[in-house]
Amino acid sequence: MEQIERIDTVGQYNNSMGVDTLHPLVSVVNFNEIPAVQNFRRYMGIYAVFLKNIKCGDMRYGCQPYDYEDGTLVFVSPGQVYGVDSKGVAVKPSGYGLVFHPDLIKGTHLGKNIKDYTFFSYEVNEALHLSKKERKTIVTCFEKIQEEIDQNIDKHSKTLIVSNIELLLNYCQRFYDRQFITRSNVNSDILGRFEKLLNDYFQSDKALVLGLPSVTYCAEELHLSPNYFGDLIKKETGSTALDYIQSKLIDEAKERIFDHSKTINDIATELGFKYQQHFTRLFKQKTGVTPNEYRNLN
Repeated sequence: MEQIERIDTVGQYNNSMGVDTLHPLVSVVNFNEIPAVQNFRRYMGIYAVFLKNIKCGDMRYGCQPYDYEDGTLVFVSPGQVYGVDSKGVAVKPSGYGLVFHPDLIKGTHLGKNIKDYTFFSYEVNEALHLSKKERKTIVTCFEKIQEEIDQNIDKHSKTLIVSNIELLLNYCQRFYDRQFITRSNVNSDILGRFEKLLNDYFQSDKALVLGLPSVTYCAEELHLSPNYFGDLIKKETGSTALDYIQSKLIDEAKERIFDHSKTINDIATELGFKYQQHFTRLFKQKTGVTPNEYRNLN
């Protein structure tokens, strides 16, 4: 089994990359200035943003085919594992890396809102692919953070460094929103596969065996992380992934309610509900009437 290196501090990351530590809580690494690397896997106890040029080995994030070939951004949060697979051949990395300890942003606006940057929760399943113009903007942000790290630490250092990291993440949020739009063909394909997944789920005995389909289950079946999948469905349909699943479930329930050989409890069980009252409550919430009232009306 491949060994996993644990990185809990900025200093440990810098040591692994062979660079000096100028600030104990934050570092920017220019990958063009470090030696060749081979395969590795790391458990991260710190935040990381990697700007990876295409020809520096394959980062393990299982993303969809590239839209752009001028750079890829990958986001890693504490508790995640990432790695580079160079097929056993030493490769010269290219790009930038920003790493920062959670303590750097504690008590700041960014610290309170870091969870709003949901791309940190994508578990590196979907990278951000940059155009040339976007890449230039991101590189400028890395350079501004590095400039501030190079300064002597004073009472303004933390505020300025964190503000520049927040600016970087805000640009990343903008570019992710753009990616949802420009990848519309891929997204439409995922939406179609999502629809088929739900159809197959309810037409088979999976609901009886596994219960109600969850957002996490659907995301895993589509090889996406739950957060990215949820954001994608929201962008494409205007509804949350859970609302979409529940709407599909109610449509399926309406069809089955017309079969008078089945009781409402039978239908609830077939759809994956443990208790009929939960089915009745959701059905009324979505339609305004109970399943029995719907059956009688129709």
